[in-house]
Amino acid sequence: MTRRKILAAMDGSRQALEGVRYALGTLDLPEVKIVLFSVMSKVPEFFYDLGREPLFRRQIVEVRSWEKAVRDSFEKGMAEIRSMLNERNIPQSAIESEIRERKEGVARDIIREAGNGYDAVLVGRSGLSKFKDIILGSIAQKLLSGMTDTSLWVIGGRPELGKILLALDESEGSMRAVDHVAAMLNRSISQITLFHAIRGLSIFESTHEYPLSELDQEKSRIEAGKEMIEPVFKESVRRLTLSGFDRARIRTKIVTDASSRAGAIIEEARKGEYGTIVVGRRGLSKVQEFFMGRVSNKVVQAAKTQAVWVVN
Repeated sequence: MTRRKILAAMDGSRQALEGVRYALGTLDLPEVKIVLFSVMSKVPEFFYDLGREPLFRRQIVEVRSWEKAVRDSFEKGMAEIRSMLNERNIPQSAIESEIRERKEGVARDIIREAGNGYDAVLVGRSGLSKFKDIILGSIAQKLLSGMTDTSLWVIGGRPELGKILLALDESEGSMRAVDHVAAMLNRSISQITLFHAIRGLSIFESTHEYPLSELDQEKSRIEAGKEMIEPVFKESVRRLTLSGFDRARIRTKIVTDASSRAGAIIEEARKGEYGTIVVGRRGLSKVQEFFMGRVSNKVVQAAKTQAVWVVN
């Protein structure tokens, strides 16, 4: 069996450390290796040469202080991570670290590295930016749109461990999400919920009175949706139990009359206190890919305190 690999983007922030803490409590270690990856901007040597000029000496001191602070922050984070490993009796070999000089930009450098056989990239939704969620718009959003073959895990806040909400539909993307969960999660996860939302009438449609025949058609549509998803649930349960998950810890849930699929997923995660949301992105057709991509983007944007896995 090939060992799985996670690329954890590190920037020295507390959120990045929370991402590693989450990964250590969620992944099937040591079958999955975590690579801590930091992209650092190197100041050109000629800039330091300017330090000989009195006018630039103060700026040089500030730049050197900044570089040292970034490296010290990374080293401090590594020390905390090593402590986490010891507390959980996880071998140090489960984690590697690498600092790379910035080449094309942080997001592009991460995407390039992710192409070297990684199964997922882990990134915090906020980092060292003063404006916490701007990092989502700049880094995580670029990763979400720029990575076509590698799954993305966006970590918000301090996600609760142990409960997984796996959103499914009839697409191939959903089955890839199931396989990703089966390959990555440790088997002591307390609960996996297979979730499907069936959209109801829109807010404009629901304000009108409909003939009984049309209401019957709506009921028939909902029943057809339930019948459609049942084989998906059955196959998902088969794959998860075959990989070693306890059947008693896998449940299914269907929500009807949802105003939006993304909204239903977020609401279920909130009410059920799920720490992890898993969504597939690409379906059987360009139309499905568009809608699934839109749902996953909305979920990532709305899930402030959960880990969201967007599986390619």
